[in-house]
Amino acid sequence: MSGFEEGHRAVANIRRLNGENGKSERDKLFRNMARLFSYVSDRCDDQQLAQYDEALCLLAELVELEARAHVARVLAPLKRAPSTVVLKLANDDIEVARPLLEFSNVLSDDDLIDIIQNQSEAHRAAIAGRAAVAERVGAAIVEHGETESVLQLVRNAKAELGRATIEKLVALAADHADLAEDLRNRSDIDWKSLRGEIESAADKVLETLAESEGHFDPVTADKINAVVYKRMRNRAGFNSQEWKQAYNQVRALSERRQLDDRALARFARFGYGHHVAASISVLLRVQPEIVVKWLASQDYAAITVALRSAGFTAELFTALTPTLPWRDLPTPEHEAMMASRFKVLDEAEARNIFELWRTHGFRRRNAAPEPQALSA
Repeated sequence: MSGFEEGHRAVANIRRLNGENGKSERDKLFRNMARLFSYVSDRCDDQQLAQYDEALCLLAELVELEARAHVARVLAPLKRAPSTVVLKLANDDIEVARPLLEFSNVLSDDDLIDIIQNQSEAHRAAIAGRAAVAERVGAAIVEHGETESVLQLVRNAKAELGRATIEKLVALAADHADLAEDLRNRSDIDWKSLRGEIESAADKVLETLAESEGHFDPVTADKINAVVYKRMRNRAGFNSQEWKQAYNQVRALSERRQLDDRALARFARFGYGHHVAASISVLLRVQPEIVVKWLASQDYAAITVALRSAGFTAELFTALTPTLPWRDLPTPEHEAMMASRFKVLDEAEARNIFELWRTHGFRRRNAAPEPQALSA
């Protein structure tokens, strides 16, 4: 019997396991279903994934903490996992939630921020230690967190700290020696730039930081790349690791029916370009490598037709396209050209063109206009 068949059979038996007598069987089924899914996760279609998600969610309500913790450990490292049960377990007791909060790529920044706001300090500390912590997530930890999670965040070299967050941390450091030391040790903070812009009260703390053990060297500071302040997030350049994470998170949003205009507008507002690209793939049911190819070849025509066929508004289109991880940053002329073509292109016409491309496997070399023809 295949993993899919066994999983389907297990789903059919769940409702027969109510009552105290079924406790051990429920735990066993829950563990086995998670293990089966881990074996076939890369081969599940959307319907199969939804079946596993539904079954695991039902069982999660019926099993003990130890079983839930075991399943969370199984699901945490998977590149693709049932998103509803992952989110459910990530909001569970910290013994259950910790591996998902630390490692799961299925949890979006919005999921993490919601957990930061509504769960325990231990949940926040686990999130603060993730391999990558986005600026928004870090800001939420500083806003809602206590000493443990804030220190964990500052000590995480992969955590992005925005200007406003750093200013709050500097103010907190006035009464916390460990935090002051950890801030001083971060090489991605341009203290010289910050010194001239923050309020005078916090400036005294900077003086303390500069004069503490490990002398503040202004020459060295001038050479520090001001990543926190000057980095252009996702403005140009494709990152394969970021793409994988974004694609998994977008798929999870789609499975929870939360991939809508509001989500897309949020991606644009915060510069989540890889998430925008992944959304195009998921919403239009296009293979990811096709979208990656469009971006790598600066195929403005394909992106314009694709987004017009999806029924996007002109405002949303204008907000999304500059954030995409193109190979090279589009010029203002290219952006204006795409916006102009989008406005005159009829949605039905775009849908027909797009479906023609799909029918021919997106082999469009002789079927579509060159990007420069968009200005026509």
